[in-house]
Amino acid sequence: MAQAAETARTVILTVDDDPGVSRAVARDLRRRYGAAYRIVRAESGESALDALRELKLRGDPVAVILADYRMPRMNGIEFLEQALDIHPGARRVLLTAYADTGAAIDAINVVDLDHYLLKPWDPPEEKLYPVVDDLLAVWRAGDHRPVPATKVVGHRWSARSSDVREFLARNQVPYRWYSSDEPEGRRLLAAAGADGRRLPLVITPDGTPLTEPDIPELAARVGLATTPEAEFYDLVVIGGGPAGLGAAVYGASEGLRTVLVERSATGGQAGQSSRIENYLGFPDGVSGAQLTDRARRQATRFGAEILTAREVTGLEANGAARVVRFSDGSAIAAHSVILATGVSYRQLPAPGCDDLTGCGVYYGSALTEAASCQGQDVYVVGGANSAGQAAMHLARGAKSVTLLVRGESLAASMSYYLIQQIEEAPNISVRTRTVVEAAHGAEHLEQLTLRDVDSGASELVDAQWMFVFIGAAPLTDWLDGTVLRDESGFILAGPDLTPDGRPPAEWELDRPPYHLETNIPGVFVAGDARAESAKRVASAVGEGAMAVMLVHRYLEQS
Repeated sequence: MAQAAETARTVILTVDDDPGVSRAVARDLRRRYGAAYRIVRAESGESALDALRELKLRGDPVAVILADYRMPRMNGIEFLEQALDIHPGARRVLLTAYADTGAAIDAINVVDLDHYLLKPWDPPEEKLYPVVDDLLAVWRAGDHRPVPATKVVGHRWSARSSDVREFLARNQVPYRWYSSDEPEGRRLLAAAGADGRRLPLVITPDGTPLTEPDIPELAARVGLATTPEAEFYDLVVIGGGPAGLGAAVYGASEGLRTVLVERSATGGQAGQSSRIENYLGFPDGVSGAQLTDRARRQATRFGAEILTAREVTGLEANGAARVVRFSDGSAIAAHSVILATGVSYRQLPAPGCDDLTGCGVYYGSALTEAASCQGQDVYVVGGANSAGQAAMHLARGAKSVTLLVRGESLAASMSYYLIQQIEEAPNISVRTRTVVEAAHGAEHLEQLTLRDVDSGASELVDAQWMFVFIGAAPLTDWLDGTVLRDESGFILAGPDLTPDGRPPAEWELDRPPYHLETNIPGVFVAGDARAESAKRVASAVGEGAMAVMLVHRYLEQS
């Protein structure tokens, strides 16, 4: 078996079936290189290959491999051939007796052997170290920067692969993407013993391969917090968009034991925005990812707990406690709750879109896909700010961006500054009074049928990329029967609960509901999920802060 230290340093691997020789080689290598390199020893080709696969999955670089020629079942040349498939950048040395020098010379052509050493190599200062020194110098001259800890192997047109990449990116988890049909992707699949039929393959920081992991499992394996630290809190914030993050910052900074629960990734729709240019205090604009990352770090610095990939399915009032139930059957409770669940983009009803979602059809910015749009023709559906921001971002690399708008113009729903930028962009065109009638493609999007709303005329266009921003639906179905909502599903609060001056029938307190308070005392709403909200980042953050102020008022009077 291979023997390896736990520290993740660049590896020099030696394999020899003679235990005495194996120990001697490793001893000499450690004496010279042990301080800077990790020396891994194996006593068979099979165990050495297992060690190399494990190192591959962990992302540990291998600089030099020394293999004995005469080994049973698998000789040194056969071993180096397979090692080349796993770590093609490693320099390769064959240890051989004088009688086998012909085989060593042949190996220079078979496995691109870098050097062969005759046994015995004593003294190592003359016969071993100069050779290894030269090979390490050659290896260091190449680009062998450590690979980020998490690796994802998938297919370009795999919806599940796209979902995993988007989840990792939006949660600020560093990862490296490998296409399953490229050499390094195939090496990782082979190292994990996967055939590539089930993708994506995610390789965690500790080298564990996960095939088609679900989001909760993935979140836990890459180090995101998914389990609450306590059973009872002062404040539970449900939703991690600007309103939720604002509430978490203000709640935790003012001494409330606060936990924020997010089903996917913090930031909400704003977190997917490529550029927000009208947010106070950022005259040069800020990306949604940057704003989200700063807010998340700010909330945790004040002591807020943030849970990711936890779906809330129920809310109950149990005496003075407000109980929040999760999809796995577990629950937490708190004195108060802020609903900041936000909204999701409505699904395009055109035939073919459902089947091609994640395979050329994307809802929201899907910023991980932007790099793949270089030199391509891209379609963006929608006429509000989110669509305009995505169009501007995609236009940096795309050949053309066509904005498809159902309305007469952009003026009704898009900020003036964005309209100006779009008009000045040479590769962005706007088609008003146009809708998508159908999406076509076998494994990925290939064509769109566009229809002119006024004339009814249809047109078939080639398309591989379509990003959809066609209005928002509140994520509040799980509140049915508990919290009052309007006919569109947006949560009613404060004055909207008392249109006739009287509180809801089930309201038991002497006072009317506070401004952001729902029909359940101690349960508040902030941000886009609230009926008649402004649907702007600044107002959502402000409502999150205001909701915390009202939480304090509620707690003082409870």
